Amino acid sequence: MSTSVARPKLAVIVANGIDGDSRVQKTALAAARAGWDVTLIGRSSSKHTQRSWFGPVKVVRVPVASHMKRRVAARAGQGGARAHLTQFGIKDRAGLDQLRAAHGAWVREKTARIGWLSQSSAGAPAAVGLKAVVRARRGAHKLRLKAYKWEQGRKPEEKPTGDWRKDWPALLDLDLAFGPVIEKLAPDVIHANDITAINLGAMAAARLRASGRKCVWLYDAHEYVAGVEWPQPRMNTAFPAVEKEFIAKADAVVTVSPEIAEVIRKDYGLAKTPLVVRNTPIRETIGGAAGRVSVRQACGLDDGVPLLVYSGWISSERGLGTAVEGLAQLPEYHLAIVAGKRSPELVRLLALAEETGVRDRVHVVPYVAQHEVADYLSTADLGLICSQRTINYELSLPTKTAEYLHAGLPIIASDVKTLSAFVREHGVGEVFASGEAGSFVEAVTRGFAHVADMKAQITESILTELSWEHQCEGLMALYSEISGLTPPPAAAGFSWGAVERAITDADDDEEPREELERGWTPLGKTPVKLGLGPANYAGQLAAFAQAVTRERSDVSAEVVKHRTAQTHEYPADVYVEGKALKNLDVQLEQVQRMVPRYTHLIADAFRPVFGGLNGDSIEGDLPALRNGGVKVALLAHGSEVRDPALHRKRNPYSLFLDAPEGYEEKLAAIAERNRRIARESGLPVFVTTPDLLLDLPMATWAPLVVDVDAWACDRPVMKRERPVVLHAPSARWTKGTDRVLPVLQDLHDRGRIDFRLAEQVSWNTVREMVMEADIVIDQFAIGTYGTFACEGMAAGKPVVAYLDKESIAACGVTPPIVNATPETLGSVMEGLLADPEGTARLGEESAAFAREYHDGTATARALDGFLTR
Repeated sequence: MSTSVARPKLAVIVANGIDGDSRVQKTALAAARAGWDVTLIGRSSSKHTQRSWFGPVKVVRVPVASHMKRRVAARAGQGGARAHLTQFGIKDRAGLDQLRAAHGAWVREKTARIGWLSQSSAGAPAAVGLKAVVRARRGAHKLRLKAYKWEQGRKPEEKPTGDWRKDWPALLDLDLAFGPVIEKLAPDVIHANDITAINLGAMAAARLRASGRKCVWLYDAHEYVAGVEWPQPRMNTAFPAVEKEFIAKADAVVTVSPEIAEVIRKDYGLAKTPLVVRNTPIRETIGGAAGRVSVRQACGLDDGVPLLVYSGWISSERGLGTAVEGLAQLPEYHLAIVAGKRSPELVRLLALAEETGVRDRVHVVPYVAQHEVADYLSTADLGLICSQRTINYELSLPTKTAEYLHAGLPIIASDVKTLSAFVREHGVGEVFASGEAGSFVEAVTRGFAHVADMKAQITESILTELSWEHQCEGLMALYSEISGLTPPPAAAGFSWGAVERAITDADDDEEPREELERGWTPLGKTPVKLGLGPANYAGQLAAFAQAVTRERSDVSAEVVKHRTAQTHEYPADVYVEGKALKNLDVQLEQVQRMVPRYTHLIADAFRPVFGGLNGDSIEGDLPALRNGGVKVALLAHGSEVRDPALHRKRNPYSLFLDAPEGYEEKLAAIAERNRRIARESGLPVFVTTPDLLLDLPMATWAPLVVDVDAWACDRPVMKRERPVVLHAPSARWTKGTDRVLPVLQDLHDRGRIDFRLAEQVSWNTVREMVMEADIVIDQFAIGTYGTFACEGMAAGKPVVAYLDKESIAACGVTPPIVNATPETLGSVMEGLLADPEGTARLGEESAAFAREYHDGTATARALDGFLTR
């Protein structure tokens, strides 16, 4: 019997939402690639813990309350005798929560102290004494909760105190939220990213050591904290103070440039200079998006138009206003600004562009995934770094430097010290005086005249040095050095091009959802990169992805599902909450996910794929998709395009006869709009059920897909004295249930059948009931057959339903479904019961039909023409 080697655990922690933090994402992926069991922990945007998978990396986003922040603010407004008189009561629930949070923060800090003292024999007695103090304080706290009074709403003290716990108590709130998650995970190594995570790493590691576990931690200084012009005065005192308190306790320190490493070493008297790990692109992924959407295409510009590009965080100290001002003197040039959200600074820049008459030449284009940046930028001519002369910009080489060079772009750089020295030394760009528009114009003019010469200076040695593969080698060695652990080789199939996918009810030990549920080739380096979204009704998009990638090795796929409380959990790569789609940032994330990464998109149910960004239908999203070079097809399943009037005319049992009040009118308007989109867009149109060919004559039938192997059933049919007959309506009025229920119930009461009605039960329960059934009763209101009928046929069960002859004739294929109306159902059932052997053979024919038309082969064949390049 073989045994697997346990992988050492690494917790990569950051106090932001993770999205857009390429350094943190690449760190987690690099560690997983090196064989570590990695959990990436960040901050939740909601009040709930959010769990997902980022390739092989577990992701946990933790909600953070503001108890300590509010408590400190309220306390600053108290004073004198009143403060003493109100100290022993509890004003309200908020006060209670804050009091508990304060006590929890104190306990966490003191027990961390115990951990540090316990590491040396000299400190052991003090550790024992401190444990006694903690026990006593805990007892006093329980009594104090009953008597404590609290007053809120008083203005806090304005001046910084120099105590980070008072100046920036949000750091305590972060520890209260993150600490228990980290400690439950019990990692071997903690990688604390940026200043807002330094206390998290320090205290969690110390508390784990105090509990007898071995844990080491490192601090990753993303910038020179003392040199940052923080937006609030209290941050200017709090962040240097918290760094000073904890940096020497770290088992190692990492930072982003040699210059910052040396300054940090001197400032804190560190015994060892911090390891430098530059934030650079993943070289292996460059070229994977070649031929896809580019920044030039996103701007809608021809190849000959001079294009400058800025990619990165947008803030005033980045100096981009200089470029906008300079553009007025560069009448032939355009500027692309890669932005993830519409920040106040971006709004200011666009207003400046309007004032200077260059707004028509300033283009705001979306972010792309961190591993696709270089390819995205490569069609520009020059990359811009306009940083102002602040300490941090003087001391470090910006991430954009490496991104531009890997994109093959020479750099127009401001004269900040480290960057300008690099550009001049290697001859890869031109330098201008920071903040001077005239100097900027001269540098751009020189740069454009010598683009070819500067590109030639972007050598192999520069690109190797500035690659993440090279930079992360030292970090991986550092993990092993400080922990004494060497992970076993990672599993095969690792990809730097990971895409995050949400999970809802997993724990930390569950395998990635992509491995458990996805049966299709994940989006990757194939000629055809197919996106499918966003409805995924009955899991059909997942089934389409499986079918197409099974039949075609040149296609990889990604399924996106917009989820609501009413939808079922069918497999998908990406789940997006419906409520979140009202948020502009989330809408822009969908643009960034799809436009740069897909070559083809199947737009499901005519719903918008970018949320509500461009309206409530796919029509508004089409210009952006076309501009990005994404080939789009429309897919319809039913009432989103079905004409109620036409349906009533040909179907005497139409579901619209029983529709809830107002439903038909609302649906008619939506269906009319969608049919117009299908006619006017000129896009390929596919339908999953034959009847829709009557509503969309230009469409192609792409049959419903079911997993025929999973539904295959060898249980005997029609061998019981009372055959089991199953009907499973998702909604009674859509299936005509109430019209046929009396007939089926009468047969049951007379002992002719064992009738079973499956309503409001899980999908797994319905599946087991199908397996147990002898006959499946489908619908009597639509006139065609749907997913449930296909599943019943795949299971080898005879299926009874009402089939509209026009609908079936439209697809040219007649299924072995027993056709019945509500009036004829009784006699049809008696006939099936009277000939059990013939009915059983009908089940065999049904299974063969499902395998021929609904196993995905015919569907993939129908999509072949669309899936060309």
